[in-house]
Amino acid sequence: MNDAATAANDAGRQADRVADDEGSILPLTLAYALLALLMVLICANATSLYLAQKQLDGLAASAALAGADGFRFAVDGDRVEAALDDEMVRAQAQAVIDASAAPAVLSAAESPDGISARVEISARWHPPLLTLFVPDGVRLEATATSRTALH
Repeated sequence: MNDAATAANDAGRQADRVADDEGSILPLTLAYALLALLMVLICANATSLYLAQKQLDGLAASAALAGADGFRFAVDGDRVEAALDDEMVRAQAQAVIDASAAPAVLSAAESPDGISARVEISARWHPPLLTLFVPDGVRLEATATSRTALH
């Protein structure tokens, strides 16, 4: 009798434990769903930031290339050289930035050595999702250098 009573008692405890476990998976499922949603939002914002930086890098490279084309010929004795000056580099780079759809600002445009054009531009990125956490956005910068081929 003792073994039968112990077995019945153990079966009753096991049934109570199974009854206590019911429904406990729902909070865990909701927590994982919330975590998954948060990860999707973070990945979408990170992708947007990456693409905005790449677009700004491409615009800086285009502006530097245009700035390197803004040369004038300089005659030095028997030699003719293509010389860049800061004014022409800035004008050419600004024309490229004005023609683009990106909201970029020309920070600096110069020719440090007379044969290369260096352009720095900046823009402000705002996340497409969860803008509450970054209300002012993030400032992005890009710098590119291009040399004139006629040196």
